[in-house]
Amino acid sequence: LEGHYAPRPKVRWNPIAAVLAHDAQVATAGITTVLDALRVGMDEDADLKSDDVRKLADAIEDSVRQDRLRADHFIHLRCEVSAPDCLEAFANFETDDRVKLASLMDHAPGQRQFVNLETYAYYYQRKLKLTDRDFQKFCEKRMAESARNSGPNRVFISAACRERGIVLASHDDATAGHVDEAIEQGVRVAEFPTTEEAAKASKAAGLGVLMGAPNVMRGASHSGNVSARTLAADGLLDILSSDYIPFSLIQSAFFLGDVVEGITLPQAVAMV
Repeated sequence: LEGHYAPRPKVRWNPIAAVLAHDAQVATAGITTVLDALRVGMDEDADLKSDDVRKLADAIEDSVRQDRLRADHFIHLRCEVSAPDCLEAFANFETDDRVKLASLMDHAPGQRQFVNLETYAYYYQRKLKLTDRDFQKFCEKRMAESARNSGPNRVFISAACRERGIVLASHDDATAGHVDEAIEQGVRVAEFPTTEEAAKASKAAGLGVLMGAPNVMRGASHSGNVSARTLAADGLLDILSSDYIPFSLIQSAFFLGDVVEGITLPQAVAMV
């Protein structure tokens, strides 16, 4: 959705037009109910701001009220708990009943998905076109923000979501310790565990293990983490997400039912 609203840096499209374009894309991919992912908590160099995100949420609501959408739309808040403005941005949704899911994320270097700093450098240094010296400063700042903000923000947001009945998801859990922390916070979905250890611990704790359909189709994570096919073959996959390719969702269900031993087509479709 954000890509339709901000297709290029500093370019903003009409928010309702962006919602309609996104709706057309998911509907033609066979998706009938969608959780539109919106960011809460921005880096200072992020192109989108909190006001942009709220405009998109309002456009979703307006489009629903005008009966202009083909799919049923709800909101998934992707809460970047290390960001200084995370709680302020989260407050923009405190009365929004369309929010049904919130993920607790920390993409700081050395954390979870980016425990390997080489992977972080490959992803961010190239994206932001930073020199080695500037990248080092960038990492130091992000790590300091994570140390200062992540803990308190996780506690606040998880408590608020439990009170409002919003389903909580962890994000990029890598260890059994991460899973223990998620359980303490009332998490019900393990979103994109990065290791088999975390997936096993999540499954044993009764969390729904969610992986991306593009990971299934490619046979690997785009960032080098555990393969969704491996988790599926080991009975550790419960939920499929379209992630960054809407069409992959239905495609991956048929793929799992056909290729992975022990998973029938009805079982795979039930993961969608």
